Amino acid sequence: MLFTVGFLSLGLVRAGAHDLDALKAQYRRPSAIPFPETAPFSPQVATLGKMLFFDPRLSGKQNLSCASCHNPSFGFEVPVPGAIGATNKPLARKAPTVLNAAWIPILFWDGRAPDLETQAMGPITADAEMDGKFPEIIARLKGTPDYAAWFGRLFPGVGVTQDTILTAIATYERTVVSGWAPFDRWVEGDAAAISPAAQRGFAVFTGKGGCAACHTGWNFTDNRFHDLGLPTKDPGRAAFEPDAPLAKHAFKTPGLRNLTYRAPFGHAGQFANLEEIVAFYEGGGLARPSKSPLMRPLSLRPEERTDLIAFLRSLTAEQTQTALPNLPN
Repeated sequence: MLFTVGFLSLGLVRAGAHDLDALKAQYRRPSAIPFPETAPFSPQVATLGKMLFFDPRLSGKQNLSCASCHNPSFGFEVPVPGAIGATNKPLARKAPTVLNAAWIPILFWDGRAPDLETQAMGPITADAEMDGKFPEIIARLKGTPDYAAWFGRLFPGVGVTQDTILTAIATYERTVVSGWAPFDRWVEGDAAAISPAAQRGFAVFTGKGGCAACHTGWNFTDNRFHDLGLPTKDPGRAAFEPDAPLAKHAFKTPGLRNLTYRAPFGHAGQFANLEEIVAFYEGGGLARPSKSPLMRPLSLRPEERTDLIAFLRSLTAEQTQTALPNLPN
């Protein structure tokens, strides 16, 4: 960590320009989206995947789409603790955002999907979510002339299959990238892009608040699993790492982009707003053997808390627009 407690007490104005620039560089946006060699970027495949992402024909009752739980208007989440699935009941966990998923090496709150193709399959086939059956989905798409033609053109000799459907959806999801936020312009050198309060909040975030221990890099996540000491019976990562002492009740660190649209927060939507989740972090969480050693009580002054929240809000892109696709008849 580059800033000391002394720096935090003096504020950004007294920080060395070199130290500040070095820290800001750790959060600089990448210049290109990473695509796997097995599924290189194709604008046509991404367009097909976008149609599938918004198409309810992928669900069992043809009434839900991927966008039902990953709505662009809400940061590719939905503004409820648990989205309503096929059983008309709220799901146990909040839908994680699709934003910047191209940079996330392991998906879902518990990390059970190793790539976006596997992630895309999960909600489609889960009984409680979309309750789709791929033989039925494939038959529907083959019976839709435009879909059949596009799959035949983009996947010659293969056409509509489970793998090509998932490849198309994953290709689109990799293009879902959060827009430039005021923070990004500040990182690039615009000193007035964020308020003095947000600049002080960045110092709290990277210093006294300890937030940067887990919320790292331009997407503000280490893509690892931590038990925060939340009251929950959900085993989290322990379902897949039962022998790991810190995996119980551990969930993947979420990225922090476009937070303004993404409330409530937490793996089960436990926190209604940023003020609530910051207050929880200050308390340090419940004491138990699996709790992350990074979680410990904080003593933020009221002005530090206000500054920290101002910084978090500076991570939201000023304009986020997603045009809805025209679906084939």
